[in-house]
Amino acid sequence: MRELVYYVAVSLDGRIAGPGGEFDFYPAGDEEQAAAYTASMNESYPDTVPTAMRAAHGLADTPNLHFDTVLMGLGAYRPALNVGITSPYAHLRQYVVSSTLGASPDPDVTVIKDNPLDLVRKLKEEEGKDIWLCGGGRLAGALLPEIDRLIIKSYPVVAGAGIPLFDGEFNPTLFNVTERLSFANDVTVTWFTRREPAQ
Repeated sequence: MRELVYYVAVSLDGRIAGPGGEFDFYPAGDEEQAAAYTASMNESYPDTVPTAMRAAHGLADTPNLHFDTVLMGLGAYRPALNVGITSPYAHLRQYVVSSTLGASPDPDVTVIKDNPLDLVRKLKEEEGKDIWLCGGGRLAGALLPEIDRLIIKSYPVVAGAGIPLFDGEFNPTLFNVTERLSFANDVTVTWFTRREPAQ
């Protein structure tokens, strides 16, 4: 069965973006460190590179390795809209969950107004690759019961305020660490899988 995977960058205080949706505060390290980190992550997860940036990263003809579908909240979708890109991940099937966006600005983007859990459960029943949850925090909070794996890119910075990794009800949910890598730019990437409840 397809899995829902939350792949996202986060600050030390658990913020995926600033109060205004800022994401340019994550430290990348020096040029060499940043290039090595970016190349490693892009090689592992080329599916998550926006379509407009794939050629510049040498990924124009790279097939999707892990995902064929992406889910975004409006906050995750808005940075692309703000620069006139209505289909940021044209190489994936795209869903935006928003009660305020209205009609989709692009035929390749499906807007879902409510019930994201129902959507994910239907998508999981289909054949295909895994489903990438790219953000934001409110959507992640709503989808926590269906998140199977986490890939957390932890940056050495405290945001102080902003959008949390999960924004939802109190619902302690256990995950196991399956892998962890540290990079020269002090970014740590950790892979988690949902812990099965004790029998």
